[in-house]
Amino acid sequence: MAVTIREVASAAGVSVSTVSRVYTAPDQVQAQTLRRVLDAADRLGYTPNPAARSLRGGRTGSLGLIIPDIANPFFPPIVKAMQARARRQGYTVLAADTDERESDESETIAAVSKQVDGLILWASTLGEERLRDLAERIPLVLVNRHVPGLPELRVSLGAGIAQAAEHLRAYGHTRCAFVDCSRPEMERGKAIREAFEPHGLSLVELGPYEPRFETGLHAATLVASGQATAVVAHNDLVALGVLHQLAQLGVRVPGDVSVIGIDDTLLAATSTPSLTTIRISADEIATQAADLLVDTIAGRGSGRLVEIGSRLVPRASTGPAPR
Repeated sequence: MAVTIREVASAAGVSVSTVSRVYTAPDQVQAQTLRRVLDAADRLGYTPNPAARSLRGGRTGSLGLIIPDIANPFFPPIVKAMQARARRQGYTVLAADTDERESDESETIAAVSKQVDGLILWASTLGEERLRDLAERIPLVLVNRHVPGLPELRVSLGAGIAQAAEHLRAYGHTRCAFVDCSRPEMERGKAIREAFEPHGLSLVELGPYEPRFETGLHAATLVASGQATAVVAHNDLVALGVLHQLAQLGVRVPGDVSVIGIDDTLLAATSTPSLTTIRISADEIATQAADLLVDTIAGRGSGRLVEIGSRLVPRASTGPAPR
């Protein structure tokens, strides 16, 4: 039998109306009381009824998360962690992907926005005016996409890229390649080049391509025929394609070429060789994005910028430059 709101109120020592406010207007509840109610709800396994809540307050009790590609192993842990975070605040998460296409993103937004109280858009391909129009109709948080005045969660690769440059230079590398799968406004290649040059590392940019495993296969062939002794890939998925194709070509990693990814997905630690990568915390992204959207729904997130950092995780795919 489902746990009722009255049972939560009794276990927490508060009124039923207080429990209701915890899930519908948490900003109106004292922090100590809020924590006591949420802890009681967790112990009892209580889940708010989104349908009833919608009828009472005109809300759905759901948050929308629209990501570029659910097949990318970087995103499932984020979805899982965001579900856990949202649940503690009385929400569920509805996730959908756009397959990296602007037309699919527009259609997905139109369908999902009818079923949620707010949206998180990851690296949106939509124009600035369309995003502003959307933000006037529904609470909106952008991830890795800047539109002045709109709430944004930004993943900063600065620290991780700088550590990667120091790491490669310490191993004696001077000629590097970057497999670029970013859109022009992301300027990831420029950021890597500016971090590498002070360390005496030249950078050849390959692409831009789509951020897929197959891209790594293609790029690895170009790397093998060139002079670069180290490769930085747009993400782990592309880096795994590089590793696979280099092995097929008889190129030793890291004996002949060192490889670095970005994201630190589960596959990075289990690949052969294990992949050196720039780590971005899925839990931190999920927590901060969910909190920012809930604040935006409550009218407290306007124009806020939250930044997430990164760091290098050295593994077996990097080593001394060949002599």
